[in-house]
Amino acid sequence: MTTTLTPPEAATRAARPAAAATEHFDVLIVGAGISGIGGAYHLTQQCPGTRFVVLESQETFGGTWTTHRYPGIRSDSDLFTFGYRFKPWMGAPIATAAEIRSYMAEVIDENRLASHIRYRHQIASASWSSAERRWTVEAVRGDTGETVRFTTGFLWMCQGYYRHAGGYTPDWPGMDRFQGKIIHPQSWPQDLDYAGKRVVVIGSGATAATLVPAIADDCAHVTMLQRSPTFFATGRNANALADTLRELDIDKTWIHEIVRRKILFDQATISRRSFSEPEVLKQELLSGVRAYLGPDFDIEKHFTPRYRPWRQRIAFIPDGDLFKAVRAGKASIETDEIECFNETGLLLKSGKQLDADIIVTATGFHLNVLGDIAFSVDGKPLDFASTVAYRGTMFTGVPNMAWVFGYFRASWTLRADLIADFVCRLLKHMKAKGVSTVTPALRPQDQDMKRSPWVDPENFNPGYLMRGLHLLPQQGDTIPWLHSQDYWTEKDELPVADLDDGALQFK
Repeated sequence: MTTTLTPPEAATRAARPAAAATEHFDVLIVGAGISGIGGAYHLTQQCPGTRFVVLESQETFGGTWTTHRYPGIRSDSDLFTFGYRFKPWMGAPIATAAEIRSYMAEVIDENRLASHIRYRHQIASASWSSAERRWTVEAVRGDTGETVRFTTGFLWMCQGYYRHAGGYTPDWPGMDRFQGKIIHPQSWPQDLDYAGKRVVVIGSGATAATLVPAIADDCAHVTMLQRSPTFFATGRNANALADTLRELDIDKTWIHEIVRRKILFDQATISRRSFSEPEVLKQELLSGVRAYLGPDFDIEKHFTPRYRPWRQRIAFIPDGDLFKAVRAGKASIETDEIECFNETGLLLKSGKQLDADIIVTATGFHLNVLGDIAFSVDGKPLDFASTVAYRGTMFTGVPNMAWVFGYFRASWTLRADLIADFVCRLLKHMKAKGVSTVTPALRPQDQDMKRSPWVDPENFNPGYLMRGLHLLPQQGDTIPWLHSQDYWTEKDELPVADLDDGALQFK
């Protein structure tokens, strides 16, 4: 694979306009991002002959990697695990958005998926009819404004977890007084001129850590303003094992699988250590930062979080670029809270003034619950928060639907691949049973089980999730109602999950 290719035109245009009449498909996939393209591939391979369509609201595929266009946009997961298991990754572990889109374009072209994708289709509603045993989906075409209708036997939600239309920016006092520009990275203007300007980036997650070094050379100065620090991991943007195996001329599919397994083994070890020896792991992470910034930098204030490692995602800083920018004096870190905006910048609660020409609010996402689509089941609006998740992908009382929600501590795509296997196995199981409807339902022994939020806040608690947790389904305390978020458990459990244990009702 050549990662510098631009996506072929054939993969970026819709194959044909949607017909005015209702079209029916066996499976309808929502979203042409990582999950949706992966799902389409798995359908063609595992369920050949399935009639399916992929509806995408944007003008091309890519999802996150099309929505986000801020300088330096890159993955915060290695591409050996963020890439698909069926498509060897041949580039550096941390990839740019353009490289990821090129990789996806190859998947689309190599597997002739373009004819299945309809771009500029914004889904407005999805309604299930038990009498007809199908979903009816209405979408608005962005190119014509026309409302089009589809019916499908199975709805596969691959739209991700956040709202692509706009990011989350808190409402700080005085924002209307600021004379400069306020920008969220999710809506980055492509003509923004930041050369020679004073820039403040509010936030300390992967977006801020990517953006700051990407613009530092061109700005007069860039400051990363954080309310509290984030854990960062450092290292070369290279994989020594992959490089060695390539030198030995090992088959690329072998390299991909071997390196994936090694990375996943290492990640499992780190995840385990975050519980068994959090202080030791914490000091190891901080020592990586200290190696770049030196002994005199206030690591305790600016890079020591209040939480244990892995309660929020650990951002990887390839080749220490963020810390190099700080050490060179091109960037700086302020750990403080905002009192208010004013005409020239920000007044902090410590009393310090940060003057700026541009303020970037790298402050997170709006959680997207099932694509912000109006769902109904037999005429009744779906109260998603009242459902209980079946293996973190299907939901009680909701027939013939699966949602891909990836991993917090491992690559999103690992779960997208696992869920694709599960959905394909389920579809084949239904065909073998001669049934057309599958609905998760609590069994008698499940009725009194303890219920808890979709994600345990003590385990993982990023801001976007905490703001929207009340909108998400519940989970139980026993299989198959647990949403473990643990790849190393699910990779063994999901492929052999008993589809006839009574938790799935077939008709």
